[in-house]
Amino acid sequence: MAVFPYQYVNVRGIPTIKAQSVTVSDASVDFKFNPDWNSRPFRGLLLVYLAEPIPEGTTTTLPIRFSMAGTTSNVTLAGGANLTVADLPGVGVYLFYYDRFSDTLQLLNTSAA
Repeated sequence: MAVFPYQYVNVRGIPTIKAQSVTVSDASVDFKFNPDWNSRPFRGLLLVYLAEPIPEGTTTTLPIRFSMAGTTSNVTLAGGANLTVADLPGVGVYLFYYDRFSDTLQLLNTSAA
């Protein structure tokens, strides 16, 4: 059996999910998603549609988190820093890399499509 130096991801296309709501607290901004999405063993690219804007006046240094089925994950940037309100220009579609096994959720682009 041949061993390849890479793995194929997103064999059947890039999945898309839509945030159901956005909640702001003193500690973070949480986007809530369909609960069954987190139960899938997934690793690869993910298109995320953030349909609701973060409310005006929200502190720009608050971290962005995604909540799915009672699990909340921090969203990071390429350098490992938390994604913050200041990093999101508004509603739109964003490209992420997600690895459920390592709990990695990283924004790949900072401009909405």
